[in-house]
Amino acid sequence: MNEFTEELRREELILKEGGGPKAIARQHEKGRLTARERIAHLLDPHTNFFELGLWAAWRMYQDWGGAPSAGVVTGIGRVTGRLVMIIANDATVKAGAFFPLTCKKVLRAQRIAMDNRLPLVYLVDSAGVFLPLQDEVFPDEDDFGRIFRNNAVISAAGIPQFAAIMGNCVAGGGYLPVLCDKLLMTEGSGLYLAGPALVKAAIGQSVSHEDLGGAAMHAAVSGTIDFRERDDPACLQRLRQLIDVLPRDASCLSLDLESKRPSSDLYTFAGDGGLNSQARQEYDIRDLLPCILDARPFDEYKAEYGQTLVCGYGRLGGVAVGVVANQHKRCKPAQGALQYGGVIYVDSADKAARFIMDCNQGRVPIIFLQDVNGFMVGKDAEQAGIIRAGAKLVNVIANSVVPKLTVILGGSFGAGNYAMCGKAFDPRFIFAWPKARYAVMGGEQAASTLLDVTITALRRTGHEPDANELSELRRKVEEGYREQTDVRYAAARLWIDKIIDLAETREALLLALEVATRYDDGRPFKTGVLQV
Repeated sequence: MNEFTEELRREELILKEGGGPKAIARQHEKGRLTARERIAHLLDPHTNFFELGLWAAWRMYQDWGGAPSAGVVTGIGRVTGRLVMIIANDATVKAGAFFPLTCKKVLRAQRIAMDNRLPLVYLVDSAGVFLPLQDEVFPDEDDFGRIFRNNAVISAAGIPQFAAIMGNCVAGGGYLPVLCDKLLMTEGSGLYLAGPALVKAAIGQSVSHEDLGGAAMHAAVSGTIDFRERDDPACLQRLRQLIDVLPRDASCLSLDLESKRPSSDLYTFAGDGGLNSQARQEYDIRDLLPCILDARPFDEYKAEYGQTLVCGYGRLGGVAVGVVANQHKRCKPAQGALQYGGVIYVDSADKAARFIMDCNQGRVPIIFLQDVNGFMVGKDAEQAGIIRAGAKLVNVIANSVVPKLTVILGGSFGAGNYAMCGKAFDPRFIFAWPKARYAVMGGEQAASTLLDVTITALRRTGHEPDANELSELRRKVEEGYREQTDVRYAAARLWIDKIIDLAETREALLLALEVATRYDDGRPFKTGVLQV
């Protein structure tokens, strides 16, 4: 685990270089800071940037030279003591152009800000849509235009939005800053629907960059911008002053509280032969919880019933939270056969559904700790109503109105992902440990199924594979599936927000909880029809 984590950290340092040293040097030659340098200037001294989506587009768009972090940096930081969501175009990556994953990453950041009423800061430096992929960027409801739709909806909701143009802002991308509450622009930047060359081609008009869309023109003639700034540092300082006008955050967390066990003890649950390996090491999930929760009693809910899911009440940063966690050892129910950890049975699904309803009644945030193989299968499970129980659990998670935070510790397979609040069920944040696995089923079962499908397809063409060919086919199938279940594959597609080191789990959840408990919209808790 430590070796793999170190490998991830090395890769992350490369990702944070964006387009690389030469592209960074070109940005500096223009008298501009990079996206990460701008963020560092904006944040309060000695505070950390909680980056989200760092792995977006990992190993994707290779035909176009790749797009590290999808060409945009997003995350949460403190500015004049206030938590804000920052979205900064990285002009070192294809001039900050929007790839399909760039849109989805910005939309995810906007969604987090909307759900938690976080002020938004856009640091704009983008050439607009990446034209070779315009058909995947431009038209759909989760594409480029949705960003501007969100700008308008966020504004109507009263959530502050600040935009600072510190480079290019062209074509449809120009709407983003103008839809914000406050708009800043630096000298030498450009804001226009069409650049000088396109204007010349379209209507035959010759016009300079400055007259068409420079900071001086927009400050004195069009009146579009609110603040004209000399350079990046002056612009970022002005941003800090404007954000300082906002009301102070009122956090209910006590960050000086500690867990009962040090966070570093989490490594003992994920060593060789541990929860992420083929030979699962059994352990009691309740032994892991003291590394994450505050050092006070954990009140377990229905402890003797539905034991493959552990539910209960604890505190994190002094705030009451509910916990739903997969058990990692075999359990013996009062009646019936032995039950296996990581599997959701009828009784555990019923218990978890009832517990989640109870958390919603008390407006208690819920933390889901996933290491799940899925629901139990077979004649006994079907006759006991496993589908009915699973539908009930999915229903109450889908309709929950309290903040939900999800951490994938190990496997996240099949419908178990849904039942434990996977990405499709609106967790405010979803994190994963470095060796987590994310797929429709476990690798061994999937490889066998895919191999059968491949062999059947070959036989339909009249080809009967020999033993050597079968062995090579199995190797290729297993290798391909292993790649798709890698946590980086999931992070590249934004199925998770952040890969976290095990020892950072409590710290990440503390910040996530602080953000998630900023606001309660007071919606009543209601479910659809529950199968009983």
